[in-house]
Amino acid sequence: MIIEQNRPAANEPMTLQMRLSLMIDRHRVIDQELIDLQAHPWGDRLLIQRMKKEKLRLRDGIERLKDELIPDLDA
Repeated sequence: MIIEQNRPAANEPMTLQMRLSLMIDRHRVIDQELIDLQAHPWGDRLLIQRMKKEKLRLRDGIERLKDELIPDLDA
């Protein structure tokens, strides 16, 4: 049994950096899945539409987290 040392315990709170990393990874996965689905003309259009919406939601969340992590230079 291999235990990963870099992963936090399930009951530890996630940092903003950890959440950002997970969201970026999920965004990449959805992007690749969309490419694969759209390569076939008989792809499930409803599924593609839902995935695009999820990808946009993730992109917005990623931008919000980046804004929280990067200090405002005008302050």
